[in-house]
Amino acid sequence: MTEVWTLFEFAFMQRALLAGVCIAIVAGVLGTFVVQRGLAFLGDGLAHAAFGGIALGAFVAATFGNSTLLEEPLLVAVPFTLAAALGIAWVRDRTSLSSDVAIGVFFAVSVALGVLFISIIPPERNVIDVWHLLFGSILAVGRDDLPVIVAVAGTALLVLLLLWPRLAYATFDSDLARSDGVRVRLLEYALFAIAALIVVVSAQVIGIVLMAAYLVIPAAAARLVARSLFAMTVLAVAIGVVSTVGGLVVSFLADIPSGSTIILSQALLFLLSTSLQRR
Repeated sequence: MTEVWTLFEFAFMQRALLAGVCIAIVAGVLGTFVVQRGLAFLGDGLAHAAFGGIALGAFVAATFGNSTLLEEPLLVAVPFTLAAALGIAWVRDRTSLSSDVAIGVFFAVSVALGVLFISIIPPERNVIDVWHLLFGSILAVGRDDLPVIVAVAGTALLVLLLLWPRLAYATFDSDLARSDGVRVRLLEYALFAIAALIVVVSAQVIGIVLMAAYLVIPAAAARLVARSLFAMTVLAVAIGVVSTVGGLVVSFLADIPSGSTIILSQALLFLLSTSLQRR
C-alpha cells in the first residue's frame, strides 16, 4: 500500500493523474449525451479528424518553414476538427443520412488527408509521430500541456453544465423541446463543437484511442445501471475517475502502458455494469 501512495510523489504521475481526472470528468458529462443520442462513433471520428488537422499543420510548417505551427500544432488542428464536427452536424441536419454514416465519411476523409500530408513532408522535416498520435501516453503530459487541458476541460464543463437542462430536454424529446422554444438545432451544433474542442486538445496528448474510450465506455457502463440522466452523468464521471486512478496504479506497479490499463479498467467496470443491468 505504501508503494501505491509513493508513486504519486512523482511529478509526472501527478500531472497524469490531474490531466486524467479532468478529462474523465468532462468526458463523463459529454459522453452521457453522446451515448444517449446514439453518437458513440463521434469521439472516434473527431479524434481522427484531429489527426488530419495536426498532419496539415505539420505539412504547412514544413513547407513554409513556420516554426510556430511546429511548436503549436493545435493552431491548425483545432479549427480543422471544429470544421469537421460542424460538417458532420450539417450533413446530419440537411440530409437523410444517419449519424454513423456522416461520421464515417468525415472519419475516412480526415485520415486520408492526414496520411497524404504526412507522406509528402520531406523526411528530414517530418516531426509527426503517428504512433504517439494514435496511442499517446498520459504519463507524457508535460508542464505546458497540463494548463491547456485543465483550462479547456474546465471551460467545456462549465458550458455543458449551463446547457445541461436544455440538452437533457432535447435529448429525451427533441420535438417537444422544439415546440417549447428550445433551439434544438443550435444546441446540437454546440454539442458537436464542444466535443471537437475536448477531443482535439486531449487526443494530442493522451492519444486518439484513449480519448475515444473516455468518451464512450464510462457513459455506456453508466447507462446500463442508472435510472435517470442525472444519475447516468454522475456515474459516468465516477467510472471515468476510478478507472483513471486504478489504471495509473496498475500501470506503475506492473510496468505496462497506462493507456491500456485505463481502457481495460473502464472495460472491467463496463462488464460489471452488464451484470448489474437494471431490468
